[in-house]
Amino acid sequence: MAAPAVARRRVLKLAAGAAAATALPGTARAAADAGTAPAAGGALALFPLNAVRLGPSPFLEAQQTDLRYILSLDADRLLSPFLREAGLPPKQPGYGNWESTGLDGHMGGHYLSALALMHAATGDAEVFQRLNYYVAELKRCQQANGDGYIGGVPGGAAAWRDIAQGRLQADNFSVNGKWVPWYNLHKTFAGLRDAYVHAGSQDARTMLIALCDWTLQLTSHLSEEQMQSMLRCEQGGMNEVLADVSQMTGQRKYMDLAIRFSHQALLRPLEDGKDQLTGLHANTQIPKVIGFRRIGDLTARADWQRAAQFFWQTVHDHRTVAIGGNSVKEHFHDDKDFSSMIEEVEGPETCNTYNMLKLTALLFLGEAKGSYADYYERALYNHILSSQRPGSGGFVYFTPMRPNHYRVYSQPQQAMWCCVGSGLENHARYGEFIYAHRGDQLYVNLFIPSTLEWREQGVQIRQSNRFPDEDRSTLTIKGNKTFTLKIRYPEWVKQGALRIAVNGRRVSAAIGADRYVSVRRQWRDGDQVEIRLPMTTRLEQMPDKSDYYAVLHGPVVLAAKTNPFAGEKLNYFADDSRMGHIASGPVCPLEQAPVLVSASTAFADRFRPVPGMPLTFTAPGLVQAPSAGPTTFVPFFRVHDARYVVYWPYATPQGLAERRARAAHEEAERLALDARTIDQVAPGEQQPESDHFFKAEGADAGINKGKRWRHATGWFSYDLTDKNGEGRALRLTYSKRDAGRRFDILINGRLLAEVRLDAGAPSELYTRDYPIPAGAAPDGKLVVKFIARDGSVAGGLYGLRLLR
Repeated sequence: MAAPAVARRRVLKLAAGAAAATALPGTARAAADAGTAPAAGGALALFPLNAVRLGPSPFLEAQQTDLRYILSLDADRLLSPFLREAGLPPKQPGYGNWESTGLDGHMGGHYLSALALMHAATGDAEVFQRLNYYVAELKRCQQANGDGYIGGVPGGAAAWRDIAQGRLQADNFSVNGKWVPWYNLHKTFAGLRDAYVHAGSQDARTMLIALCDWTLQLTSHLSEEQMQSMLRCEQGGMNEVLADVSQMTGQRKYMDLAIRFSHQALLRPLEDGKDQLTGLHANTQIPKVIGFRRIGDLTARADWQRAAQFFWQTVHDHRTVAIGGNSVKEHFHDDKDFSSMIEEVEGPETCNTYNMLKLTALLFLGEAKGSYADYYERALYNHILSSQRPGSGGFVYFTPMRPNHYRVYSQPQQAMWCCVGSGLENHARYGEFIYAHRGDQLYVNLFIPSTLEWREQGVQIRQSNRFPDEDRSTLTIKGNKTFTLKIRYPEWVKQGALRIAVNGRRVSAAIGADRYVSVRRQWRDGDQVEIRLPMTTRLEQMPDKSDYYAVLHGPVVLAAKTNPFAGEKLNYFADDSRMGHIASGPVCPLEQAPVLVSASTAFADRFRPVPGMPLTFTAPGLVQAPSAGPTTFVPFFRVHDARYVVYWPYATPQGLAERRARAAHEEAERLALDARTIDQVAPGEQQPESDHFFKAEGADAGINKGKRWRHATGWFSYDLTDKNGEGRALRLTYSKRDAGRRFDILINGRLLAEVRLDAGAPSELYTRDYPIPAGAAPDGKLVVKFIARDGSVAGGLYGLRLLR
């Protein structure tokens, strides 16, 4: 942890010009405050979201689906936690699920952001009316609290008072027993910022500044050691939003606070170019890094800027799968072993990609490289667009990469997960990265049908196409102006294959060092620029170079629907349970997965387009699967309500039988254990622990050789579910390094076992089973509590399963 003097040395003065512009009215002023309007000196900038309107495309359909979902939510139910904590009578009962089990209010912050973004993206009047109502109700809460605070954290007043007085105990997902309170509160900060930036709400700006002042006062007496201890717990993008407010107001005190909210334990290794991410909760880290970059940009702090760039590069190069997502079960796994990506059903989390896109946009504005836009396109088409169910709406939390598994979708009045909150925002943001500008240069980053009003230049650009179903796009210029059109040369287009024509006449498509093609001319009203983007089919191996391959055509990941269990009827809608976001239906054994069989991996030319069906392919003789019939490859973003394959196992004809036998052998014991498992907890992992209502005194968690553990000098407990009373044994996983520790295990308050950890265990990690008496869970619940003996420690616990 940084000592106070060291922390002070890390604080630099705000860069000249960081204060907000003062002459811009309404949303233009707000956009400048947020860094989305052109800055002095010709800085690269994105356009305000209200300057871009989507044209007919899958993205417009997704935006309209999201709009219906947003409007189906009850603002008064989302406001209920804020009113309750302010001592005001709620108008409606709050929502359930995460909104009533400790994270009360987090959805309300996301909802406010979504209203602001959707209003800017569409101009929808009802959305704007709801936004103003929502801001007014939050204002009532802030006035009732009387100190600038607005939040729905249950029992928040007492918890914040303890923190202000330095009485705090932090874990990786709790502070003083409250579930990620700063993460929760950050959503309100961000919602108020977005209401100002994207909808011009002056009330939201005033309320946001007051909330920042409350935070400043709350933390003013905490030492740097206490601050850094508190930052062990997930805090969302607190450092980023405080930096934003510093830019809005020109006041250094908010930047100083943003720096205090920056977690040095993550920052320092990144500054040194060290990848120490394995085992960390992925979406806890990405928002911190967004804040590092934002602070670095505003203070000209090159070391913080480089730290963020290094993080992006290592996650992109070594920890990202074909769809643009990362992590398994919410955590960064070993970057040299992606076996868990194939084996587990909790694949890349949508929130991670939501935040990686935000970080990518920031890095692009600092260094306009086509590689950033290539990743943005990849993740947008294949993860974000695929994460919402067409028509009815509903958002995906985990996207399994395990062959033959599936996804589940939220329902508006039930699921209140983090990926629902970020999902509400995702599909309103599609217009924000299509174009960028610097002086008289216009960057075309994405080939999404849209109309851009380039107000500073008095020019309108209309992009029309059927991309990616067709490999071309047309830009039509309205207005008379000289400027440079910079068109991204995608990494998936072969060298020299891109074609550009202006009014039917071909022009040079020389690629620059930034991977953009520049066309400068005096444009005339009605000029048309035709762009040809030839797409090819190619393979992409799993990053650890194991024998699993994804198939891509251009920027689009191709997948196939599968039906390994004939007559199966899966429920693709998640229920309201704490773990409803996991697709927990039957797992298909890996040996039953379809296999790409060929003498070598040079088989991309065997894919054949299906006539009359865009982006649809077959591969005669390539796929061998237990089920009969040809395999059809389609864009993953069009695969819904089905099991599917994204990553395909590969084998030679001679090696196919051996591969299937090996997969069957390796999985047999694991699947048998899964079949016996009624409930389980991954100790030390945020979501599994919070889903099992983790409680503790004197607890800590950490990582040992990539495996997470939990222990306590006092006690810790989990609530397990055993609806049918089938539980007969508790299987616990320990480590030899904790030999000699002594603790008791209680179930529902009754002693189950007195434990002394074994020094003579046969391996580093080992398991022990503890029989459970019949009838131990008469109401279907088992509270398992671990209590340290005097002078000892309870745990470390590496795994917990309730077995039939």
